[in-house]
Amino acid sequence: MSQEPSKPKCLACDQDSTVTPLIALEYQGERLWICPQHLPVLIHDPTKLVGRLAGAEDLKAADHKD
Repeated sequence: MSQEPSKPKCLACDQDSTVTPLIALEYQGERLWICPQHLPVLIHDPTKLVGRLAGAEDLKAADHKD
């Protein structure tokens, strides 16, 4: 018996698209989803996603030269 795919949800807060818009991304060959509220976390402080995103501890924050 094949397993039904799980409903897309934000990798940071677990909300699904019935609650918030979701943005699809691909990382390490896997399709993931993140909501607009948590996209800045992925960009500016990805270490906050440790335990929710494999390898988050190795991702570097964006380097802004404002």
